[in-house]
Amino acid sequence: MNKRFATVVLLASATTLAACAKKAPEELPPPPPSTSAPTQTPAATPTPTGPSVGSQAHFEDAVNGQNVIYFDTDRFNIDSADAAALQSQAQYLARYPQVRITVEGHADERGTREYNLALGERRANAAKNYLVGLGVDASRIATVSYGKERPVALASNEQAWAQNRRAVSVVVD
Repeated sequence: MNKRFATVVLLASATTLAACAKKAPEELPPPPPSTSAPTQTPAATPTPTGPSVGSQAHFEDAVNGQNVIYFDTDRFNIDSADAAALQSQAQYLARYPQVRITVEGHADERGTREYNLALGERRANAAKNYLVGLGVDASRIATVSYGKERPVALASNEQAWAQNRRAVSVVVD
């Protein structure tokens, strides 16, 4: 009799639970109204063309490739062609006061390593001093001498030597 009673109670419970089951609505309610302002798509920002300001490429473009000055044999004086190039560099540096440069001094392969390092230093300092004389803050210009260690022309003739006797202005990142 206990089994029978337990079975009846179990069936009654199952029937009651089945009657309470929720049925899915035939139609879903509408979504809640939006309370936020409609989002606007931001206008496309124009993509700059050309090299970025303060890069080496931007500097060279702005000074028309005149970031290199050349010297005569065993000399470190600034001639009129060098002066024009350095004036162009000074104008760029005045326009972009956040830009810093390093002036690299170079020499040709003739002479001792020590002599060429000293000559490269004098060439770099001559270019720096000229830029400072044009109003560029000296703290924005570093100098380094590579002597004969970084030639751009590898031949051993006057044309190659002339290309290697130089001071190069390089933007510091």
